[in-house]
Amino acid sequence: MKIKNNEVAVFAIGGLGEIGKNMYCVQYQDEIVIMDCGIKFPEDDLLGINYVISDYSYLVKNRKKIKALVISHGHEDHIGGIPFLLKKIPEIPVYATPFALALIKGKLDEHGILKTTELHEEHEDTVLKFQKLSVTFFRTTHSIPDTLGIAVHTPLGAVIFTGDFKFDLTPVMNQPAPDFQRMAKLGSEGVLALLSDSTNAEISSFTKSERFVAKSLHNIISGIDGRIIFATFASNLYRVSTAIEAAIETGRKIAIFGRSMENGIQNGIDLGYLKVPKDLIVDANEINRLKPSEAMILCTGSQGEPLAALSRIADGTHRQISIQPGDTVIFSSNPIPGNTLSVNHLINKLMEAGANVIHGKVNNVHTSGHGGQEELKMMVRLAKPKYMIPVHGEYRMQVIHTHLAQDAGVPKENTFVLGNGEVVAFSPEGSRIAGHIPAGDVFVDTSGSADVGNVVVRDRQILSEEGLVVAVATVDYKHQRVLAGPDILSRGFVYMRESQDLIAQAQKNVYHVLRTQMAKKEHPSENDIRKAIIANLQDFLYARTERRPLILPMIIEKK
Repeated sequence: MKIKNNEVAVFAIGGLGEIGKNMYCVQYQDEIVIMDCGIKFPEDDLLGINYVISDYSYLVKNRKKIKALVISHGHEDHIGGIPFLLKKIPEIPVYATPFALALIKGKLDEHGILKTTELHEEHEDTVLKFQKLSVTFFRTTHSIPDTLGIAVHTPLGAVIFTGDFKFDLTPVMNQPAPDFQRMAKLGSEGVLALLSDSTNAEISSFTKSERFVAKSLHNIISGIDGRIIFATFASNLYRVSTAIEAAIETGRKIAIFGRSMENGIQNGIDLGYLKVPKDLIVDANEINRLKPSEAMILCTGSQGEPLAALSRIADGTHRQISIQPGDTVIFSSNPIPGNTLSVNHLINKLMEAGANVIHGKVNNVHTSGHGGQEELKMMVRLAKPKYMIPVHGEYRMQVIHTHLAQDAGVPKENTFVLGNGEVVAFSPEGSRIAGHIPAGDVFVDTSGSADVGNVVVRDRQILSEEGLVVAVATVDYKHQRVLAGPDILSRGFVYMRESQDLIAQAQKNVYHVLRTQMAKKEHPSENDIRKAIIANLQDFLYARTERRPLILPMIIEKK
């Protein structure tokens, strides 16, 4: 990346061409402001991977320039990567709204870095001033409390990041409506570039208000006689609040399952967002003793996570709760991209166990937290940006969003469909693509390790699809002899009893490779011999079976 001294650079380390991993940066001279630091949930082919984070190498290299990490709101795709970033650059000060800050503290505590992190609470009136850049905020609405848009003020004008937003004019939980006046004021003062949420760029209408879903859920819950299992995101306090209010109105007690749900509700109570009567919440043992018409379970697992409470209930492996005839399970969320198959599988298991399942838009039990096309155009009209960069969306969503921006008055040549790592530089003379920084995917596995490489993931995919072939031999390098074997073992590739001719020929091939390699004047390394065995077996097995298993040579040297 080559940035001139009078240029403002804008780039994404995650969040472009994808849903998740949101992380956007504004750089001017020797100052960088980072906006959000999220994760992405893995697709089904990323076996053993819990989630995906961004490549932070550019930020590590330029750590002295980083002035702040500012957070728009507390969803995982905007805050989930923070512990991994801070482990690499612990000195970054983090600014977040009260609810997001409570969630972040929990994450940092789990990673053992809470005490070493500089945390600050931000509000819509907060102003952060640095030597060359400054940051202000404006109130928006989303599916979580305390959502803010972010404006990074540069000598060339403000770079606005909307965060996730919709224009909900009748929000629940006494949350304030969007601050149109401040958005318009920013527009009148001069917006250099608008980085706007593209998630619902394909939806032609306004997104329904959270209050509409609240009314629908109240009607559904009041008409259910049996026990209710209510599944939603732990961070969606609006939906949790609706469930609590409906339980109070229908005379139900509530049991909470899932650590993140417990933490989310406790954070909501501590911050004053949730008002919960003392006798409303009971433990699991007591909920089992109540009549079905008097019980509601709030739980995690609406995305089909295998270890979440709802999945264990559906599997019959939960220690305290199992599906009973007459149970109604309400999915008050939509599947995140990558989770659709697991959610459908979970719904099937719940219905097989005898539960009635309510889900989807048809039942009006969920509404998006992202604005549709009319809201996206309204944001452009309010901000009046010189340049437009659609963010937080897959490629087709970004393209559609640029067309919406053009309809709302942004010149076509001033709209950019960028990819992660692509840098656009703005100057008084205009704009240009100023290079590219590292912005690939980093995989985090079940152990929490953030260094699972692409090779490891590829090997897992091969194992799952093609199987494994192990070639074992004991050799005497000094006398160039094969003392034992080679033996061939197959797991997930072929059934050995029915493939004896194939296995016998593979053994001969490996024996020939070993003798040939050991007979060379310049003695090859063990690694060279392993590579020769792999190459030979790959060609041989593909020619015979048209499959490419993972091949693992094991050479035992007898000295």
